[in-house]
Amino acid sequence: MNRPSHPRVRKNRGVLRFMQAAVYSAQGFRAAFTSEEAFRQELMVCLILTPFAFLLGRNFAEIVVLLGVLVSVLTVELLNSAIEVLADTVSTETHPLIGQTKDIASAAVMMVIAFAGLVWVGLLLVRLFSH
Repeated sequence: MNRPSHPRVRKNRGVLRFMQAAVYSAQGFRAAFTSEEAFRQELMVCLILTPFAFLLGRNFAEIVVLLGVLVSVLTVELLNSAIEVLADTVSTETHPLIGQTKDIASAAVMMVIAFAGLVWVGLLLVRLFSH
């Protein structure tokens, strides 16, 4: 990503800023997709589950919650990947604090996946046993 990082560089405003942010976001998404296997796996699961959100959810709120936890998994994985890339850029040597940082970010991913699973399984069980 060739974006200016110096504070004196004039920043875009308005629609131009939004368009440039969209370009940076697309670059980040593409970078995560091409370099992070975990992101690709989670994206595949989310794409498979998305149609089922519309079948399992009985109203707009339930559908949004089911889709929201899927988006949360991808979002936290993107942040985890960004932390890992930054940590690896800072130092290629083994350092206990860098390792701890990566472990904490990984734990965040695990927590959001567990919560997403709880939401999906919970709603599925409610549907199966609420008759």
